[in-house]
Amino acid sequence: MAPASEGHPEQAPGAPSTPRPGAGRYGEALFRPEQPGEGDRIDHAALVYDPFTRQRLRSLGVGPGWRCLEAGAGTGTIARWLAEEAGANEVVALDRDTSRLEPLAGPRLRVHTADLTRIADEPDLGTFDLVHARFVLMHLPERRALVSRLAERLNPGGFLVLSDAVDVPDPADPHSAYRQTLNAMWRTLAQTIGTDIAAVRAHPHALRAAGLSGVAAELVCPPLTPGTSLTAFWSETWRRMRPDLLIAGGLEPAALDEALAYLDSAGLAELGPGMLTAWGHRPGRSARRGA
Repeated sequence: MAPASEGHPEQAPGAPSTPRPGAGRYGEALFRPEQPGEGDRIDHAALVYDPFTRQRLRSLGVGPGWRCLEAGAGTGTIARWLAEEAGANEVVALDRDTSRLEPLAGPRLRVHTADLTRIADEPDLGTFDLVHARFVLMHLPERRALVSRLAERLNPGGFLVLSDAVDVPDPADPHSAYRQTLNAMWRTLAQTIGTDIAAVRAHPHALRAAGLSGVAAELVCPPLTPGTSLTAFWSETWRRMRPDLLIAGGLEPAALDEALAYLDSAGLAELGPGMLTAWGHRPGRSARRGA
């Protein structure tokens, strides 16, 4: 999970929705895959959010007979679960950087190196009973068009499931070091790679506009408590982003240091950023379920 982006409350005040000239993409301008510890940082988030993702996918019926696309597969925790535990017939794990996915490849898990924004140029991928993307679309341009292209990859009855970050700030606490740091992070992500979490709550509308049926959404905000994988994720994220937070984000070093100490303190008392998941299915009879 890359940290999401948020503004007005869920986007830092004045944050642009497109990157500044000369900015890069996720994995280039920020969070390069080859950086030491980057896989561990991502896995901290996976430990927190994987149970929620698995529960949602189970509720949709994923299992034997399904062909699944894990778009932006990261370190592959969900792709591996789909293949090994859920029992899907085939899982395609797609990412621009597949260095952490290659060791997972097997009879039912195929690794495919590609840019998700150019999925229309990948005709050999075929169609799927499940297309899942988590903490991916919020970082990409032309999100509405991409949702439509992903929906086109569905078999009749197939599900598109999108998860991205949202923030639920306390309006009575706009100036704490914790809130200043979160806002600086969203502002930095918006300016450097174009992250836009303000658009995340529109995911259900995007799914409906793409022609999907049975659209619904849910929001989970896991507990933010000291000494857990979630606080480790945010702490490592902020430390990794430190130069950018101070320059692009306009954050004072003392505020960042105070926020990092707060994450590890017994006095931590915050509703941390959460994950919104939206899903819908392509109309038609599913050969997979006979429905």
